[in-house]
Amino acid sequence: MKKIEHIGIAVKNLEQSNDLFQKLLGVAHYKIEEVKSENVLTSFFLVGNNKIELLEGTSEDSPISKFIEKRGEGVHHVAFDVEDIYAEMERLRKEGFRLLNEEPKKGADNKLVCFIHPKSANGVLVELCQEIKEEA
Repeated sequence: MKKIEHIGIAVKNLEQSNDLFQKLLGVAHYKIEEVKSENVLTSFFLVGNNKIELLEGTSEDSPISKFIEKRGEGVHHVAFDVEDIYAEMERLRKEGFRLLNEEPKKGADNKLVCFIHPKSANGVLVELCQEIKEEA
């Protein structure tokens, strides 16, 4: 793993949370993106070399809506940047981690993503992220 890519925070209202985090961080969000496959609307803030991703569920059955219903708003996941998501998934499987995805899927911010079940990571939902490279 190369670095922490971002910290994901589940929120009930993205517009209100964007205002709150703009005041908190002293910078405006740089992107809002919908990930239809996950029923989520995301907003990204860049603070130095670090990113914060705010996530609002767009339906009652989205993972974010279910998370907020169970636990309330707050830190949802920690994402790590990886060079080769397929190799990293295989390495983690061999180490005994439970992956929530058999194959990586397209996520927000031009990334391939895979999640590790919190039960195999001390209660932390971990996301692996790899930049999608354009074919030459």
